[in-house]
Amino acid sequence: MNKKVTALLLSALVLPGLGQLYLGRKVVGGIIIVLVNLVLILALFVLLRGLSPLIASQIAGGAISITPAEVMKALDGASGFGKAVLVAFSVVWTYSVVDVLKHKEKQ
Repeated sequence: MNKKVTALLLSALVLPGLGQLYLGRKVVGGIIIVLVNLVLILALFVLLRGLSPLIASQIAGGAISITPAEVMKALDGASGFGKAVLVAFSVVWTYSVVDVLKHKEKQ
């Protein structure tokens, strides 16, 4: 398999930035991986921030079951920010794939 195809598959399917590392572009690959991780940590923070009052009230009330409707209601206020995080991840992922496609190997 061609080295560029392998790099493309790594960036597109495994982890954005991994293809750049595979091609020897350590700085670009490292930056992309850090950006992806920051976006994912931010998404987790938003999710936990939205769900923490629901979880706390369930624990305090002695109930352990949380319905999907309750989860959706708890996350309703964070939907705009969640969409922004999804767009940010999509931009970084797309850049990673396009960057691998545009990369010219040294002869």
